[in-house]
Amino acid sequence: MTHTDADAELDPVHPVPVPPARATQVTPATGLTWAEVAERVARGEVNDVPVRSSRSLADIVRANVLTRFNAIIGVLWLIMLCVAPIQDSLFGFVILANTGIGIIQEWRAQQTLDALAVIGEARPTVRRDGTATAISTSDIVLDDVIEIGPGDKVVVDGTCVEADGLEIDESLLTGEADPVVKRPGDPMLSGSFVVAGGGAFQATRVGREAYAAQLAEEASRFTLVHSELRTGISTILKYVTWMMVPTAIALVVSQLLVKDTDVKDSLARTVGGIVPMVPEGLVLLTSVAFAIGVIRLGRKQCLVQELPAIEGLARVDTVCLDKTGTLTEGGMQVTEVRMLDGSDERHVRKALGALGESDPRPNASLQAIIDACPDSEEWRCVESLPFSSARKYSGGSFIEDDGESSTWLLGAPDVLLPADAPALAETVRLNERGMRVLLLARARRDLDDPEVARSVVPAALVVLEQRLRPDAADTLRFFAEQDVRAKVVSGDNAVSVGAVAAKVGLRGGAVDARRLPADREGMARELDGATVFGRVTPQQKREMVGALRWRGHTVAMTGDGVNDVLALKDADIGVAMGSGAEATRAVAQIVLLDNSFAVLPSVVAEGRRVIGNITRVATLFLVKTVYSVLLAVLVVCAQVDYPFLPRHLTLLSTLTIGVPAFFLALAPNRERARPHFVRRVMRYAVPGGVVAAAATFAVYLAARGHYTGPGALDAETSAATLTLFLVSLWVLAIIARPYTWWRLALVAAMAVAFLCVLAVPRLQDFFALKLVGTAMPWLAVGVAVAAAAVLEALWRWVGRRCPV
Repeated sequence: MTHTDADAELDPVHPVPVPPARATQVTPATGLTWAEVAERVARGEVNDVPVRSSRSLADIVRANVLTRFNAIIGVLWLIMLCVAPIQDSLFGFVILANTGIGIIQEWRAQQTLDALAVIGEARPTVRRDGTATAISTSDIVLDDVIEIGPGDKVVVDGTCVEADGLEIDESLLTGEADPVVKRPGDPMLSGSFVVAGGGAFQATRVGREAYAAQLAEEASRFTLVHSELRTGISTILKYVTWMMVPTAIALVVSQLLVKDTDVKDSLARTVGGIVPMVPEGLVLLTSVAFAIGVIRLGRKQCLVQELPAIEGLARVDTVCLDKTGTLTEGGMQVTEVRMLDGSDERHVRKALGALGESDPRPNASLQAIIDACPDSEEWRCVESLPFSSARKYSGGSFIEDDGESSTWLLGAPDVLLPADAPALAETVRLNERGMRVLLLARARRDLDDPEVARSVVPAALVVLEQRLRPDAADTLRFFAEQDVRAKVVSGDNAVSVGAVAAKVGLRGGAVDARRLPADREGMARELDGATVFGRVTPQQKREMVGALRWRGHTVAMTGDGVNDVLALKDADIGVAMGSGAEATRAVAQIVLLDNSFAVLPSVVAEGRRVIGNITRVATLFLVKTVYSVLLAVLVVCAQVDYPFLPRHLTLLSTLTIGVPAFFLALAPNRERARPHFVRRVMRYAVPGGVVAAAATFAVYLAARGHYTGPGALDAETSAATLTLFLVSLWVLAIIARPYTWWRLALVAAMAVAFLCVLAVPRLQDFFALKLVGTAMPWLAVGVAVAAAAVLEALWRWVGRRCPV
């Protein structure tokens, strides 16, 4: 459909003009017929906004191939193919292999994400030909009648046609925190979600016409942005470019115009000086590390909706847990119904059964009551009030089997009863045992009276038992060992939540959130001092997350209920359960599809692996960049031949950077993530590169004075190559710490591989390496040992004086 600007009207709720809705009269009870659905599909009136925005294979190939550094390396590779032996073009084949690996790994990660997204995709229920059918969001057509209940997201714009205590939260769109009560005829906004009650609405705008339609697309987007790691690498590459361009130009002029050597040899040595300046494998290994992390977590049924979430959770120092669904399993069971003030048990159980029957979408507590007190169908429901986490109770008005009318409330005893009520003392004793207690009370006022909870007659206490998750204690122990503080934030009674937390080994005071200070600073102080918080409203959860972040903490929030949505959205990292409300899954960065809280340590471990290992390999790559730039500068200043051919640096890069970096980037690493990535990398890379360049150039100048006659340049190059390899190997040995058997084996294997090149005649010829005499090789070893000692002292000094 199309609309002109003249047709646009200003919706009082929307901040922007919205085209008028077009709706056809449809019977709400039956919805569209399948023939009417087919007509709308043929007209293109479908919800064609993709739920997930994935990069296609073409996009992945383009992103990995068409890079600035690939363009530089590609041009140099073509030059070398034309003027030098194939040995000097090996760097180009390495780049091709690396790029291919990057494409394959990212494509595999993309396939994993897409497969998991289908599992976790919301499937709204529509009425067609009188039958409720769950369909994909993209299959909704104009005029479809869509059923909604607590936790469901409004996926398209529409008009309410049925409402049973329906309350909608539109805060993600309008910023207004208070839920909006909806009645038939009221507009429904895409991007809002149901917090209480149920109903149905008719779709009036679908696809890209729906306001906030892009919200659903953005919620599941696989993105590579807003990551300190990737931003830091981009910053490093920018600095490298600034250093590389003028240095490379000076080297070209020096080698081609100043020297009188063979043009092809000069050209080859010029390329040999430029190629190692490019940290071409750094971006590749970062992408591969992230991609493999996605694949590993995917195998554990963990959907990473935003790639930086892996990195973000590794930086978390505070995790806020919602008790239900994280510490405890979702299901409950009624263990006892205690009568109060001489109430008739048979009458009480009838009231409980009627309340259960009045809610078409019962929560876990009400479902347990339904199982324990089935409805006898003797009471007729006149009006119902669904449970809301903000008010902490639900209710219903009934015509009883004797014809009398009555109104009943079911909710938190400490909310419905005055502070001096005798039943509260019994509630506290039960809460201290970790039980959940609900009060059934008869109301003296009408259900639609805002003060209905002010005057009630207690009838019974409903005692429910919550089953602890078997993996909760181990997961909390992991967080404690990793210096990550856990905060339990729940809408239940604080004493009850504290008892449950104690059972899983979480220590600390329990606080009733109703007594928390309203100001951010005061709330932050309370949050630092306690561990368990009960009777927390959805808005308070959001404020608590904000206070912790204001205090400088990196906060993760876990949850599965609709009352967690706002806090999940505001936290640094939102973690939702796969069985949780659709709205929570939409705003979370990580979704645990099998609802296993025990997967979180794996996510943290993946993030720490990526951050810690990329910091290691980035140092390796940038040491090479620094010594390459400095060697080029020294060569230009001394007006001598560049000491290396491309084949020499390909060999060195492969043995001291390429192969080791691949293993180090994918190795386990549980070191806590630390900020200031660029500073931490450069504080080691600069001294490492300076020492390597100084040692190598010193040996090269000594060799130029020692060797004379034909073949002198090859002998000088061999001595310089030996020096640079030994210094680079020591850099690798430092980076590989702390040592394990495989790290030591890795360093030793690289040393043995280089010795094989020096010992095998064919490899000597292939790489143009042959040590002549004994004086220069031993000098190279001596200088390298001295350089290694200087490096060791420098890096230890930097670690003590410049902690980050």
